[in-house]
Amino acid sequence: MPASALFVFCSIRPKRAPAAPLTKGSAMSTIPELLHRNAEQYGDMPALSHDGRILTWSETRTRIAQIALGLSRLGVSKGDRVAIMMSSRPEHWLTDQALVHLGALPATVYGTMPSSQIAYVANHSGAKVAVLEGAGEVERWLPVLDQLPGLERVVVFDPEACVADDERFVTWSDVVTDETDLDTFEAGWREITADDPVTLIYTSGTTGIPKGVLLTHRNVIANAEAWDAGAPIPQHFRSVCYLPLAHIAERMISVYMAIHKAGYLTFCPDPSQLVGVLLQTRPTSVFGVPRIWEKLAAALRARPESSLADVGLDQVTWACSAAAPLPVDVQEYFREQGIAIIEAWGMTETTGVATSTTETDFRFGSVGSPIRGTEIKLLEDGELLVRGPIVASGYLQDDGSVLPVTDDEGWMHSGDIGRIDEDGHLYIIDRKKDLIITSGGKNIAPAALEALLTKHPLVGQSLAYGDRRPYVVALIVLDLDATTAWAASQGIVVASPSELASHPGVVAEIDRAVEIANQDLARVEQIKRYRVLPTEWTPEGGEMTASLKIMRRVVHEKYGDVFDALYA
Repeated sequence: MPASALFVFCSIRPKRAPAAPLTKGSAMSTIPELLHRNAEQYGDMPALSHDGRILTWSETRTRIAQIALGLSRLGVSKGDRVAIMMSSRPEHWLTDQALVHLGALPATVYGTMPSSQIAYVANHSGAKVAVLEGAGEVERWLPVLDQLPGLERVVVFDPEACVADDERFVTWSDVVTDETDLDTFEAGWREITADDPVTLIYTSGTTGIPKGVLLTHRNVIANAEAWDAGAPIPQHFRSVCYLPLAHIAERMISVYMAIHKAGYLTFCPDPSQLVGVLLQTRPTSVFGVPRIWEKLAAALRARPESSLADVGLDQVTWACSAAAPLPVDVQEYFREQGIAIIEAWGMTETTGVATSTTETDFRFGSVGSPIRGTEIKLLEDGELLVRGPIVASGYLQDDGSVLPVTDDEGWMHSGDIGRIDEDGHLYIIDRKKDLIITSGGKNIAPAALEALLTKHPLVGQSLAYGDRRPYVVALIVLDLDATTAWAASQGIVVASPSELASHPGVVAEIDRAVEIANQDLARVEQIKRYRVLPTEWTPEGGEMTASLKIMRRVVHEKYGDVFDALYA
């Protein structure tokens, strides 16, 4: 540990709500052991659902065995790496688990990843096989296939998207049949140990080249058990899987926590259809990044007579937000409606959640205290460090070796700046690399400014800017649903939604939003000028990662002329 480190809190153990009893066999050390337990003890209970078809836990195990046999006949064996680019659908989940049962290593790839990054990830991971969903995924892989000498086969789920004149391609139906070899299947997964890798996740790359993070069975089971002990998730919970399974939080909840608690997942491959699926399934547990909770709140607020039942949230008993700060007004709104959203902090390198609030141990703006078995501390500059069984085994290197993610004393340096109050509650200030240092030498956390701006219902996204500049400016993106409804109530008529960004009435309302935000800021932090943009930021546009985090570097480059104009 660096000599300058300031030990602030270590092994923080705040009082928490009593833990829900763990499912039978919680001492099991691998994911296949837990899944086998589910098939034996909860075999007739529903596990996976999509388009009206339900698989029980017993049927899920059988299907995993069938897929494992098909993949093994393609040459996949223990230690091999397989890339998966599919939406959040049962076949993705089942393929992932088939590979785990074979002792192979699944590497889920974001569906929005450009061809250049696909080439990097496939080569870096040493992927032997790729499993793709359809035409969109095939189109992303085709331009770089000849750059992937280690890739032997490409399995395509949609037969119409399979490339007929390339012997590397094979359809899902040709690989996966109803045939099983249960003796070989059982013998294979029983050789897996707690320290074997369970997944390879490539970070979403806000800083440039993605890093391949190796997580073990020990990591994911420790995380599931510790999080469940502090913020208990209902036994056999019902949930909707709609975010990419390359997103560590979605993976933890919809794969490992679902197996740990024998939950029931309904898949929603198209996130734009989320509300419809929520209405159909009435989940008991919901995870969402802040943008999802903001949109759900906006939909309910737009109709004052509406209730949680109108968006399918009326049976929710466990709700969580992570990946970015949740606006306080959104938290307050849902608490008024009867949903106390747990807020958590973590990253891929901590197997998802490292700190979490609970329903009873909660403070606005805080991401809680460490989950069981996890230690945190701060360096003198405020950087947050984490240590414990949830910390990843390492980063995969080009030569196949694994570089530890920790220093010599086992601490993982998060790159996040935080503070810890007198009761052990953690508050995340910003990413260390994102801090704005003005030309006057003042350090400013842009996330704090952006959170104040997005408190206004018309502001969907924002980015504060001002590094090495004389003052802070901002780009503001409207929440088109909320702004359209507001404009109609004000009698504002435009030819297209994009024209709202320049309408005097809307601009005047955004002026008020900026003015209100500035009231809570020191003079040097205040936003002096801003620009309202006509289009939303999306992963497809490159401004956001697939996990809905702003790609600051991309935005800075894309809107360089706008920033220059704001300083003219």
